[in-house]
Amino acid sequence: MRLRVVVAAALAVALGVMAASAGASNGHKQANKLTVWLQVDAQSGWPDVVAAANQAFQAQNPGWTVNVQYQNWGDHLQKFDATIAGNDTPDVIEMGNTEMTAYMTSGAFADLTASKSQFPNSDHWLAGLAKSGLYQGKLYGVPYYAGSRVITYRTDLFKKAGIAKPPTSLTQFTSDLKKVAKMEKGVKGFSAMYMAGTDWYSALDWVFDYGGTIATTHAHKWVGALNSKQSIAGLTAYKNFFDAVAPKSAATLDEANPAPYTVFSQGLAGAILGPAWFSCCTGTKYKAVTGQFVMPSHVAGKPIPGFLGGSDVAVPAESGNKAQAIQWIADFTSTANEQSLQNKGNIPNATNLLGNTVNARAAAQSWFVPQAKHWVDVENGNILRTMLAQILTGKLSVKQAATTASDNIAYTLNQS
Repeated sequence: MRLRVVVAAALAVALGVMAASAGASNGHKQANKLTVWLQVDAQSGWPDVVAAANQAFQAQNPGWTVNVQYQNWGDHLQKFDATIAGNDTPDVIEMGNTEMTAYMTSGAFADLTASKSQFPNSDHWLAGLAKSGLYQGKLYGVPYYAGSRVITYRTDLFKKAGIAKPPTSLTQFTSDLKKVAKMEKGVKGFSAMYMAGTDWYSALDWVFDYGGTIATTHAHKWVGALNSKQSIAGLTAYKNFFDAVAPKSAATLDEANPAPYTVFSQGLAGAILGPAWFSCCTGTKYKAVTGQFVMPSHVAGKPIPGFLGGSDVAVPAESGNKAQAIQWIADFTSTANEQSLQNKGNIPNATNLLGNTVNARAAAQSWFVPQAKHWVDVENGNILRTMLAQILTGKLSVKQAATTASDNIAYTLNQS
């Protein structure tokens, strides 16, 4: 779900094959053993789903065992690159949806197009998530689960301010937040809405809400689009919202330092914008008064489009157990397992499984990053974060910052 640095194979060789040995443990080369890499989220959040998949797979494949190895988002790509360099990859790997393109374009994953019908609910996969596993019309990644961004808020403060129900427009929400801010002005460090200014996953919601986008293609070349009329309108609306309700001190901060839910748990925020699972971490003191609703659009009655983060599962091209890997993925993403993931606060991978949770409603309108080989370099180059900091600090006008960012994005995406 999170974008990480793709380490070149040459660098992986330079680092040595120790990482490969530690990561893959030669699992796929052992007879009747399937090696699966999942993120630690599954280990701590839904071990029962993993166990159910393993049990189903082993019942269908007598004599086989599944070796699940849990990875960390911070270094799993570096380790995977090392296994590719050492010809020792796992058989199945979980990838964040923004991580897929660089590997699909390099041929690191097996083509699963002919096996699509084996995966449950594949005709109903979430469009925004399924797109991340497609490249040039072929399927390389199977949607696993997703997460939307919603508003997590203090119901007690909103009630005290005379706000009886969630807002239905961005204008109304801004007005509500101003009421909360006025009421709590005596609390040092309090902000009605805590937002990290350079959190582009959230900020670009405004761009897409006004009909803008990040980049488009023309004549087989990428063209930056953040300086379009619609995108500039969205960025301007974001700046206006931030200036009205968020702390100026957060203008150049990212979403990790501090995490929005940490500020919330300290009693210093009336509302925060982020993944729905933020509700888990708002603090014992505020647990009973933590509520959520879908962030409203500037168009009354509609939700704002949100970044649809998520994970896919793929089969590395070097796996010697591709048929078994496909079978395990089918078991792992079964209807029962996807429903279990939904019960744990995630979004299942198919529209026919969606419930009426705030998370699911938020997923109804979503956006995704350009599917370009070098998108990873856009993120790692902090092009979007720099643009937002320039806008919120007034260093550049919205148009100036957006034009610079668009030019840099186009240059980066068009690299050979």
